[in-house]
This record gives sequence, C-alpha cells and structure tokens, in this order.
Amino acid sequence: MTNKKKKKIVLTGGGTAGHVTPNIALLPFLKEAGYEVTYIGSVNGIERELIQDCGIRYVGVPTGKLRRYFDLKNFTDPFRVVGGFLKARSFLKKYRPDVVFSKGGFVSVPVVRAAAALKIPCVIHESDMTPGLANKLCFKAASKVCCNFPETVEKLPKGKAVLTGTPIRGDLFTGSREEGLRLCGFADPAAEAAENTGAQIIDEGNAPAENAAAQGAGAGNAPAGNASVESAQKPGAGKASKPVLMIMGGSQGALSVNEAVRRHLDELLPDFNIVHLCGAGKYDASKEGIAGYKQFEYVKEDLKHLFAAADVIVSRAGANAIFEILALQKPNLLIPLSIGTRGDQILNARSFEAQGFSEVLVESEEEGILDKKLVSTIRSLYQNRDKYKTAMAGAGQQGSIPTIMGLLNDLSGINRE
Repeated sequence: MTNKKKKKIVLTGGGTAGHVTPNIALLPFLKEAGYEVTYIGSVNGIERELIQDCGIRYVGVPTGKLRRYFDLKNFTDPFRVVGGFLKARSFLKKYRPDVVFSKGGFVSVPVVRAAAALKIPCVIHESDMTPGLANKLCFKAASKVCCNFPETVEKLPKGKAVLTGTPIRGDLFTGSREEGLRLCGFADPAAEAAENTGAQIIDEGNAPAENAAAQGAGAGNAPAGNASVESAQKPGAGKASKPVLMIMGGSQGALSVNEAVRRHLDELLPDFNIVHLCGAGKYDASKEGIAGYKQFEYVKEDLKHLFAAADVIVSRAGANAIFEILALQKPNLLIPLSIGTRGDQILNARSFEAQGFSEVLVESEEEGILDKKLVSTIRSLYQNRDKYKTAMAGAGQQGSIPTIMGLLNDLSGINRE
C-alpha cells in the first residue's frame, strides 16, 4: 500500500470578521478531506485573534490598504503591500500548497498574487454584490471566483464565476429555542402549559431540519398592515408566548437602529419579546428591567440559541450576516448601512428584497424612515412570515460548502486520486 501525500491548502482573508468566518466554516470539511491547513493573515489583524482557537498554523505578513481617497498612509502602504508580497512568496515557495482559498480583504492581495506567480491555483470568494477593490486586483490571478448574488456573476471574469453563496458555520444550526428563551429571561407560557397538562410542544422556532442537512417551509399569507400581530399568534386557547424579535447590527452595533428600536419599545413590546444585540459600548442601562426586552452588547457561543429563539430578525445587510439569516430561514427586515460605505449593503439588501427573502428600509432614501415605518414593517413581516420562509427555502445560494470543496478538490488534485 502506498501512502498518499497529504494535500496542503492556504487560507487567507482579513481586515474584518466577515473576511474570516467563512474560512472558519470551511475548516472541519478541509480537515475531513485530509488537507493540511495554514492561514496567512496580517501581523496584528482581527483574523489572527479569530484563528487562534482553531488549532491551525498562522503566518503573519505586512499589509497595507489601497485607498481610493487621499490619506497620508497612501505614501507608505504600497511599501507594506510589497513587503507582504515578498514574505508571502517566500513562505509559499517553501511550503508549496496545492491550492489557495481567499476570502478577500487587503491582506489577501499579496498572498493571491504571490501564489499566482508560483503557479499555485487560487479560488477567491466575493461576498458583496459588487466586487471590492482587493478582489478585483486578484481576478486575473484566480482560477475560480465564487460569489453570493446572481447579479454578481455578470460582473466577474467569464469562465471563472461560480454562484455558491457563503460558507455557514455548522454550529448555527444546533441552537435550542428553549435555551435562547432562558438566556433572555423570556417566559414561554406554551411550554409551561405543556408541563402542567403533559402535552407535547413542537418547537417551531428552531432552524428547519432541512437547513442543517441541505440548506420547506410552509406557505400561506396572513393579512398585512399595521394591525397587531396577536391574531397571527393564536393556536387554540391563545396561551402561546409572544414571538421573539431579534435586533442585530454587527459586533459594533448600529446606533440609529438601536435608538429607533428603543424609541418604539412601547409599540413593539405588546406584540413581541425583543432580544437586542446592541454592540460594544451601546448597552442602555436605563432600559434594564423592562419586561420582554433583553440587551446584549455582544454574543459569541450562545448566538446559535438566540437565533433559534428568534421568529423575526432586524439586521444590517453585511453579506455574512444576511446569508446566515437566509440559511436559517428567518423572516427579516434589513436596514443597510449607507453612510461611509461604497453602497454594498444597500445592493445586498435590494437583491434579497428582489428574491423575496427580506423587507428593506434604507435610511438615506427617506428622512425619518425608521420612525415612520419600523413598527408597521416588523408587524407586516411577522404576519406574512410564511411567504418569506417559502422564498428562502427555494434559494439557490445554499449548499455552498460542497460546491466550494468541489472546486478546491479539483484544483488540488484530490478528485483525481
């Protein structure tokens, strides 16, 4: 019997958590396939912190941002990029990986370009609907370019584009609605009634079993409008708990969304229990003790349980966040970040809206839109929740990991062994 040489892969991507978490989602599948995995990131970037607990080798390289606006760092960062290229090339020449997978961010540019110079095949992944500058600089060097949105395919090099969706962490599908409700301190009268009567309660708040396996849902519409959602939540005696509304704005929170939700608590709380992921430093102590309202600055390990408990989600429209929501088939309202960005979140949100997955409110398009429409849109979203679940169940951008693994295995030669 001959021993097969173990295949090697280099992962890269960084600058934000969104450039790292999809790589982390791939790790168990890469290890199962027999790959030896090394991660190349920036010397002190967030990716180093996130990868530390994954038990894989980490190589730090210098990196600089390529800006489209004036900044004094524009005079020094090009030298850092060149330094990153030289260090990445030196490491890759010695390590000789069979394939490179890049999730983008500026640290990926020197890595992908160095790999191409050494004739190492690369797969890159673009999260947003319009490609970012870092990935654009890598198109020529890439063998394949994965993307999340159908609209993106036509913006990518012909023959290289593959619609995959985003790799999703498997643990998100293992959350417990009961544990999520416990963490928030939300009573579940339906469960309490079952304990008293011995009846069996079916947990409908968790992700569908089909999601965990293949990434449907029932069909049917309830009346839309501004009416209370109470009538949509009456099974029999009307003793079921209120639906759970989850507000999330990323690790830094979303100030305008936070403020709008808190201004309208009196209108929302009669219909919903609210779990609010408000972001670091944005906890409002004056709201402590309000029944049915629970704030967290940041949640990591227990996020899966909060997702399981959520019936409706309000979120920014970062690509990784919305694809997690899609995979979990949670009806959602997207409020894209529109200031200080290149508009990618607005495009992401509009694509999800067009595909029937989401409702969208864009703050820059109408002054005071959150005060005018937030409450009524959330109520309508919940009343029509089955329509959104049905649309999400038929989404084509699911099952991304098998597709990406197939590309990597083809390029590394595993599929030829």
